[in-house]
Amino acid sequence: MHLVQSMAYVNETPWHGLGNQLAADQPLEVWAQRAGMNWRIEETEVRFVSGSAGSNLGSIHAFPEQKVLYRSDTKMPLSVVSARYAVVQPIELIEFYRDLVEAGGYQLETAGVLKDGKKLWALARTGQSVALKGKDTVNGYLLLATAADGTMATTAQFTSVRVICNNTLSIALGDSSGAIKVPHRSQFDAQAVKRQLGIVISSWDGFMARMKALSECKVNDTAAETFFRRVLTYPVGSGQLAPATNDSAIKAVQTLYTGKGMGATLTSASGTAWGLVNAITEFADHHRRARSDDNRRDSAWFGTGATLKQKAWDEALRLVA
Repeated sequence: MHLVQSMAYVNETPWHGLGNQLAADQPLEVWAQRAGMNWRIEETEVRFVSGSAGSNLGSIHAFPEQKVLYRSDTKMPLSVVSARYAVVQPIELIEFYRDLVEAGGYQLETAGVLKDGKKLWALARTGQSVALKGKDTVNGYLLLATAADGTMATTAQFTSVRVICNNTLSIALGDSSGAIKVPHRSQFDAQAVKRQLGIVISSWDGFMARMKALSECKVNDTAAETFFRRVLTYPVGSGQLAPATNDSAIKAVQTLYTGKGMGATLTSASGTAWGLVNAITEFADHHRRARSDDNRRDSAWFGTGATLKQKAWDEALRLVA
């Protein structure tokens, strides 16, 4: 079961092999069409039928505190939200990148629709990259995503993709998450978000320095074991004293770390803190149990997978502090 309703991409086939492949440098209007994002989110107030019994229809009443969001093309309902909910249209996610593509050297790489239109995203390469030892290349990306069902704020977030294995990692600097979130109770102002992103765009330099430090930080087997246990240990209910360890996950990431992982034998990753991080990111992005590949990607970008990767990054930085 694929949650990806539709998507478009350039360059490599994306994680699940689905989607419409585009030639490079297509107009944004083509992106919107081929990514299945050339429709609008319409809204109407909730109505209900009262007093219906048997064949009598009853009377129809409005419930103005809430509204139904639905697709303009298929009329499929997306969600019931409060009357104050500010919608972000699919085309706005594509349009967000127009000046970045035309003047900033960005290139859209994937865009699409998850869960029948309940979640939408566009991902562009920023042009920033770094080559660690052993030709281990990491590229910078900007991800913009929103939801039409109240499950997430509209989020603009810098991420990195490690080329050899397609592992993703959010770019954070210090206490900042590197993400800008606009809740749906306020209007999405693309230019204001881009001004805020200007504050964190320099975070790539800090992220690059940290990646290099991790790739030069050698760790022994004991330190690696300790790292994986810290990252893959979960708090349990208040009735128990000891947190729960996910032993099968620890075994899986140790296997990835010691050579089975993509790029695990590169100089930058073999026996280093960078290798520890990438064992976790590969596990979260590609191996962790999920109902489908698309659920896994949703988790890797927005959910528990993203949280797990952030925990691994934070723990690894403690090794080079």
